[in-house]
Amino acid sequence: MELPKTFDPSGLDARWYAQWMQHRLFASVPDEREPYVVVIPPPNVTGVLHMGHCLNNTVQDVLVRRAHMLGYNVCWVPGTDHASIATEAKVVQMLRERGINKSQLSREEFLKYAWEWKEQYGGIILQQLQKLCCALDWNRVTFTMDADYYSSVIKVFIQLYRQGLIYRGLRMIHWDPQALTALSDEEVFYREVQGKLYHVRYRLDGVSDEGIVIATVRPETILGDTAICVHPDDDRYRHLIGTHAFVPLVNRRIPILADDYVDRSFGTGVLKVTPAHDMNDYQLGLKHGLEAVEVIGADGCMTAAAGAYAGMDRFAARKKIVADLEQQGLIVKVGDYTHKVGYSERSHAVVEPRLSQQWWVRMTELARPALAAVERGDIKFFPDRFVNLYRHWMEHIRDWCISRQLWWGHRIPAWYLPDGTVAVAEHADEAWQQLEEHARRSGFSRNDLKQDDDVLDTWFSSWLWPLEVFHGISRPGNEEFRYYYPTHALVTAPEIIFFWVARMIMAGYAFAGERPFREVYFTGIVRDKIGRKMSKSLGNSPDLLELLDRYGADAVRFGILISSPAGNDLLFDEKLIEQGRNFNNKIWNALRLVKGWQPAEDGTDRLTWLQNRRAVQWFERRLQRYLHFCQSAYAAYDLYEVLKQTYSLIWEDFCSWYLEMVKPVGTHIVDRYAYSQTITFFEQLMQVLHPFMPCITEEVYRLLQPRQEGEFLLRTQWPRAADSVEEDEEDALLVRLVTALRDHRNRHQIKPRERLPVYLDASLSEGAQALVQKLAHADLFRREQAPPQATVLLVGTLEVRVGSSTPTNAEEERQRLLEELNYTRGFLEVTRKKLSNEKFLAHAREEVVARERSKARDAEEKIRLLTARLEALSAGG
Repeated sequence: MELPKTFDPSGLDARWYAQWMQHRLFASVPDEREPYVVVIPPPNVTGVLHMGHCLNNTVQDVLVRRAHMLGYNVCWVPGTDHASIATEAKVVQMLRERGINKSQLSREEFLKYAWEWKEQYGGIILQQLQKLCCALDWNRVTFTMDADYYSSVIKVFIQLYRQGLIYRGLRMIHWDPQALTALSDEEVFYREVQGKLYHVRYRLDGVSDEGIVIATVRPETILGDTAICVHPDDDRYRHLIGTHAFVPLVNRRIPILADDYVDRSFGTGVLKVTPAHDMNDYQLGLKHGLEAVEVIGADGCMTAAAGAYAGMDRFAARKKIVADLEQQGLIVKVGDYTHKVGYSERSHAVVEPRLSQQWWVRMTELARPALAAVERGDIKFFPDRFVNLYRHWMEHIRDWCISRQLWWGHRIPAWYLPDGTVAVAEHADEAWQQLEEHARRSGFSRNDLKQDDDVLDTWFSSWLWPLEVFHGISRPGNEEFRYYYPTHALVTAPEIIFFWVARMIMAGYAFAGERPFREVYFTGIVRDKIGRKMSKSLGNSPDLLELLDRYGADAVRFGILISSPAGNDLLFDEKLIEQGRNFNNKIWNALRLVKGWQPAEDGTDRLTWLQNRRAVQWFERRLQRYLHFCQSAYAAYDLYEVLKQTYSLIWEDFCSWYLEMVKPVGTHIVDRYAYSQTITFFEQLMQVLHPFMPCITEEVYRLLQPRQEGEFLLRTQWPRAADSVEEDEEDALLVRLVTALRDHRNRHQIKPRERLPVYLDASLSEGAQALVQKLAHADLFRREQAPPQATVLLVGTLEVRVGSSTPTNAEEERQRLLEELNYTRGFLEVTRKKLSNEKFLAHAREEVVARERSKARDAEEKIRLLTARLEALSAGG
């Protein structure tokens, strides 16, 4: 079969994915093998595939495909998260486009529309994962509002409530005035904003001086002030403690109190206290028994308590209040001020601190075993620097606000009577049983029982993900849960270490008494090539689906991973995908070359026989060193380095060197042994590359030689690394010698057909000599046979002389030697610095340190030889 000259990826991904699905390659059921289990971080049902998904899921797919080839029973579970806030916003937008307002609907009517939206759009991102060629078990798709999953969330809420770990209380929370819901601390991100610091004068009661000046960045909250605080040791204001002042514009009389919380260096050293609109002020209010006056409502508009400003948007009110204060002469000065402002992670609205009755989880007790598990090493983090971040958060953990003022989600299983008496139960009948006696005494009927309107935070369901994808809570003790749990690896982004990772670990120990996963690999954040985080607003986020259509999944996967050092942010550039495309072409051309050969029917001459066996030995050792490297690199999740080494092994060692070593000259007939070994090597290379680039490897594997139906790379055994790999100095010398001779030919513009006479003392095997002569188009002689005018080359520490029909220019030779000497000195300096770095010596693998020391010794010897040669040249030798 004649192969096309150029590789065309179009249609390849879909064709192979269909075959994999048809043969159920990704399906898993419990059996006698050891399981390897990964659960996908469930994307929001509102989502579409972007570069972050591409990185995360490609990493998972690499791990999963290799595990298949190592003989594990692999189970990679897909699914989606219901995403309360994001999905409700999408549904509201859909309704608005249809001319329907959410407020016109009952809860039940709204949820019908929500499910309609979910069924129409919620599976799009999973379909897109197939375009990325992810080896997911599609029989196990899970949604966080599936019936069993829903019941597990309710069951966990009730369990924690009965254990006293869930409670309802009035506390200061972060409020999203756009989504109209409470947020947890972790759902708020902070951004530095250039604002204004207003110095406002408050009139003192009964004192005839200028009043007291207070600095604030939020003048709209002045209307809610209920006290002023000064530091008890501040001499400027000690005489005012116990007196009163009046709130500007509303003339409310408020006390001046002493509290050492006040920062004397900020502003004027005086603090206005607004308990209803600031987290810290709320605590001061509790401490001093202050009233909380709410002047900003749930919708971000001023309340009736704001008097003349009622109904105004908070930011419009700020401008109006500043103008009114200026008119009354109460603004002393205004200065620029940079400060951090909190934004909703979902809606990006500026959040408001707000007093609200919400449901909370007590976290301290749940965090204790989860922290211990990571510190003991029962759960390992890669990179391990994230352990410190995790520890800090767990040691300072706060209670978790879990109620959200939404309709889409898991409705809180709490029922109330009109007098506020509450029952927590799975359903209304059970709640009525708990409350019936009290209700009858109080004159209430069954019809008076009302369920809480709020739903649970999305993360309250997703923290159960590794448990409930195998029905560990809804059907405790089932066979699949016992077999698959705990999972093996979790691949996720570091920004959700608190949202999700920490809480899943807590849930694993709280509800299963076991870790949810053994290892966590934190990917970096995908940034553009100048380091900016990718976003639609910056216009620097490429259309992933368009890239997949244009380049194919293999090239895109290559591009995202080759730019992704373990655990570090990656700078993505489309040129890296082009590099992946070029890699495809290189492999394809190698296939075309090999498929053009024909194995010899009979034997070959002795020199070719020696040459090919030496070539096979050379590449076999390269392959074995690579396989040994892979064992430790995969264990450390250093996939970037694995891909780099795989790329180098295929492009350089196999295509550029080995194939040139065994390629027949002037014929298509090749030694049968070399042909057989080449096919074997090619197959092994497709196996080790398959986790990264599954489609071209499957295509090449199928074309190398006839295959049985159902024979796929995923079902082959990962190439076995030998127990040890012998170091062979001749292997390295062979490449360096040929490279040096080729460079010499190019530098002196020696014609390709002219054979180079080469004189050296190195003891090379016959096979190696034959390879040097073939690859460098050279003839080898003993060094003592070299003519006086021969050019001297240093190959490592070996002195080689090269004759030529073209006389050597002494000055050019001196310049070349000087350049090489300066380069070698610089290289030695860098190597010595590395070897004097204690961190490098402490953390680098033993073989890496040994290699660096060997490089330093070789550089020292080369400097000696170069110096000697320069001296000889100066002396006319």
